[in-house]
Amino acid sequence: MSEGCVSIKLPEEFLARMKHMLGKEYEAFVSSYEKERAQGLRFHGSKGKTEELYERYKEVFGLRQIPWCREGFYYQQEARPGKNPLHEAGLYYIQEPSAMGAVPLLDPKPGERMLDLCAAPGGKTTQAAERLGLKGLLVSNEIHAGRAKILSGNVERMGFANTVVTNETSVRMAEAFPEFFDKVLIDAPCSGEGMFRKDEQARLEWSEGNVRLCAERQREILDNGAKLLRPGGRMVYSTCTFSPEENEQQIEGFLGRHPEFSVVRISREKCLPGLSPGRLEWTKKGCRAVEDTFRIWPHLAEGEGHYLALLQKEDKGEYRAKSLARERKNKEKLWEDPEGRRILKEFLEDLLWMEASAFQGLPAGEIENNLILFGQQIYRMPEAMGRIKGLKVLRPGLHLGALKKNRFEPAHGLAKTLHPDQVRRKICLDPDDKRVLEYLSGNTLKIEEDLKGWVLVCAAEYPLGWGKAAWGVLKNHYPKGLRLTPPPFPPQSSQS
Repeated sequence: MSEGCVSIKLPEEFLARMKHMLGKEYEAFVSSYEKERAQGLRFHGSKGKTEELYERYKEVFGLRQIPWCREGFYYQQEARPGKNPLHEAGLYYIQEPSAMGAVPLLDPKPGERMLDLCAAPGGKTTQAAERLGLKGLLVSNEIHAGRAKILSGNVERMGFANTVVTNETSVRMAEAFPEFFDKVLIDAPCSGEGMFRKDEQARLEWSEGNVRLCAERQREILDNGAKLLRPGGRMVYSTCTFSPEENEQQIEGFLGRHPEFSVVRISREKCLPGLSPGRLEWTKKGCRAVEDTFRIWPHLAEGEGHYLALLQKEDKGEYRAKSLARERKNKEKLWEDPEGRRILKEFLEDLLWMEASAFQGLPAGEIENNLILFGQQIYRMPEAMGRIKGLKVLRPGLHLGALKKNRFEPAHGLAKTLHPDQVRRKICLDPDDKRVLEYLSGNTLKIEEDLKGWVLVCAAEYPLGWGKAAWGVLKNHYPKGLRLTPPPFPPQSSQS
């Protein structure tokens, strides 16, 4: 086997299915598993223009454009961007290239309300949150508690103020938010056939029975997704598997149960350049091709296996008046403590230039709007969000911090949302400066700057977290759960 190839043992029953399904293309498909998989990262466009970030870091990471995602790029494996401090600063998200296709297909717009129903670990969520903008709302849900914590951590690392993270079943979400969302994304739990090249566990767990179990679970999630979407809204269903039972057959069955839905007919040139339209030559169980759905094949594109379908719900014109009346009634009670708000306001005015805007366009003077007390913590909840009482909520919006003995202590989430131009006291270090690694490891830093009080610590112009300065020393407030353990990041190129 030549250098750069990999050896993967695939389940025999899976290979038989694929041979039946692909016919003449089968050999090319199997051969694709002898190649190294493509690696991708997606720039956080709110922290800089994608074109400028590409020019700045193309040599550092060996970047090439991913055709179906304007902010997505292939990178060279040896560049290891996940080990670069800029990853901790939220400049980019490491994401499998094929997975970057679902959000562009759904095309969330600024100001819309969107639900990511099966959201962990957060790749599609962070991609959508950026497109929705500050005035939009993203509810990001994950049923498994441990994965929901990872999801919440990724939302915080990327610094989004418009995202609520929940830990609920699709049934409970449908009860809480009937016909509430303009867009719904269902990246459904699946048998993971498309991830065999990167995930050994998926290969070990695969079976015909597991495919059937996944299909049953997907039916329930899709039906609840239909209840969550407003009339006239759009929904994307995606999987990372090849199984027709979980893809085309799943959509066929859904359309039969929900005649108010239809597949959006749109050419691949307009929505996802570089992808082949959905097609199916296999006729088991009477399945026929579902036109205008999409597949990413590992032997035809630089990416793992993925399936995508864009659906639209019929609009009979009676939705908005009823919905708006219900939303006004179900607004969350806001935090109105006068003394607490005075302390918060004084803190913000001392630390921030109140006229400046954060990278998401959030003026400092508006940070203290729409606040709620969640336990002992203060959050800025997205304006479009309704009541959260009765829901398992990990993150009800932007975490500002907590009041402690007549003082305010800022949260890590607030630091990640800011831009250094907005902050009066900051330290912007070169990403190669050894103090960056010391800070991320939780160490106290010696500083030359004459600073006193809370300080925003940045790698280049991208925020890492808080420190508290006095007498040339910066006390570290980087969260203990995020701190590095040896070995630290490897040396990086000086190009930043």
